[in-house]
Amino acid sequence: MVSISRRDLVMLLLLSAIWGSSFLFMRLAAPIFGPLFLIELRVASALIVLLPVYMLRRSTDDMRTHWKTIGLIGLGNMAIPFTLIAFATLSISAGLASILNATVPFFTAIIAIAFFGQRLVLMTILGLLVGFGGVVLLVLDPESLVAASGAYLSVGAGLLASAFYGASINLVAQRLHGISGLTITVGGLASSTLVLLPLAIWQRPDSWPGPAIWLSVLALGVLCTGVAYLLFYKLVSNIGPQNAVMTTYLVPVFSIVWGVTFLGESITLFMVLGGALVLLGVGLTTGKFLQLIRRKHS
Repeated sequence: MVSISRRDLVMLLLLSAIWGSSFLFMRLAAPIFGPLFLIELRVASALIVLLPVYMLRRSTDDMRTHWKTIGLIGLGNMAIPFTLIAFATLSISAGLASILNATVPFFTAIIAIAFFGQRLVLMTILGLLVGFGGVVLLVLDPESLVAASGAYLSVGAGLLASAFYGASINLVAQRLHGISGLTITVGGLASSTLVLLPLAIWQRPDSWPGPAIWLSVLALGVLCTGVAYLLFYKLVSNIGPQNAVMTTYLVPVFSIVWGVTFLGESITLFMVLGGALVLLGVGLTTGKFLQLIRRKHS
C-alpha cells in the first residue's frame, strides 16, 4: 500500500479544489460564450500551457506513432464531454453537475464489462445499483430541476459526458497502455482545439463580456485544465493512480462549496442524499469502500 505524505495530501486537496472550481467557471462563462466557444477557449489555453512542458521532454515518438488514436480518444475525453458539461451548466447548478460527473466510474465499469470482457462481480453490481439510485434521487429533486427550463436535458448531457469519459478511459487502457498521460493529454487538447475551432467561430458570441468573465475562462483553461493535469501527473507518480483518483470523491464537495459561496446556489436534501449514494456507489464499484474496511481491520 502506497503511503500518502502530508505534502501529497495537500496536493490532492488542492487538485480537488481546482477541479471543483471548473464547474463554477463554466456556470459563469457558458451563458455568455456558449458551450462550443467556451470549450474552444478552454482547450486552446490549456494546450498553450502544456505544450511547452511536453516539448521540453524531447520525446515525441509516442505521439508520432499513435497520433490518430490519441487524437480520437482526446475528442471523447475532452472536446465532447467538456462541451456537454458546459451545456449542462446552462440549466443546472455547479454542484449538481459535479455530482453527475462523479458517475464516470460507473460508466467505466459498465463499458469494461460490456465491451472488454471484464468480470462482473457482486460488489460492482451493488455499486452500480446504489449509484443509479443516487442519480434517480437527483433527477427527482423538485427544487433544483422543476424550476429550471431544460434541466432534464442537462442532466442527460451530464450523464452522457460521463459515458464518454468512461469509454475513453477504457480505450486508453486497451490501445494506449504505457503511453504517458502528458502525451495523451497534449494530443487530445490539440485534436480538440482543431476540431472545435470552426464550430466555435460559427457559434462565437455577438458581444464580448467584461474582464471578470474572461478571468473565469482563463482560470478554466490554464488553471483547471493545464495546471490541474500537471498536478494530477505528479500525484500519480507520487501515490499511484488508485490513490490519485480519490479526487472523484472530493471534487463534488468543493464544487458545491464554491457554488454556494460565489453563486448563491442552494443545497437540497435530494442533492445531499443523491450525492451520498452516488459517491457510495463509486466506492463500491471501484473497490475503494472494501479497501477502506480492510485497512480499518488490518
